[in-house]
Amino acid sequence: MTAAADRGSFGLGVGGVLRQVLDSSSLASVGYDRMSGTLEVEFVNGSVYQYFDVPAGVVGELLSAESAGRYFNAHIRPRYRYTRM
Repeated sequence: MTAAADRGSFGLGVGGVLRQVLDSSSLASVGYDRMSGTLEVEFVNGSVYQYFDVPAGVVGELLSAESAGRYFNAHIRPRYRYTRM
């Protein structure tokens, strides 16, 4: 099943965070833990990263962006500490 077919569906991520499937050529799904500010990102190649101390507003903008991949590359990847899962 492709990310486009699953758009709006949810699944449990590696870090136990509920992830939303995206319609994106680079991001497969994202999940967010409000308590810790951790954004979990699964890329279409299967790799999963966690980004730390990401404000909820930034995650909202990512989810509503015309291009989630472009938003991620411009506003999240260069600004937040991360680790590969």
